[in-house]
Amino acid sequence: MSLVTAAGGDTGGLFAAIDAKDGAAFVAYLTENAIFRFGSAPPVQGRDAIQAAVEGFFATIAGCSHSVDNKLRQGDTVVCEGIVTYTRHDGSEIELPFTDVFEYEGILIAHYKIYMDVAPLYA
Repeated sequence: MSLVTAAGGDTGGLFAAIDAKDGAAFVAYLTENAIFRFGSAPPVQGRDAIQAAVEGFFATIAGCSHSVDNKLRQGDTVVCEGIVTYTRHDGSEIELPFTDVFEYEGILIAHYKIYMDVAPLYA
């Protein structure tokens, strides 16, 4: 799925980069000094730090696949709601609900917030 905001942001490509576990492609959607927060983890700032953080997370899973069920836009803010299916290294899968909030500056995301409980993934 692809959603092009008034600012020009493409969330379909962003989720494809995540599902490919491609940290470099992921941070290409972010501003240089973006702020990224995943669940209750502390915020991470800057492309290099964000790439290191997401690649660290990617190493803990065998794969993932996002299904976006609802998208809302107000001005430069986009909210995506859906289900992410994580594949663990043992081959088992778990589906978890998520809500992502993207605050754009131009065509890039300046603030990226993921609202979800990731704890069941590691249970």
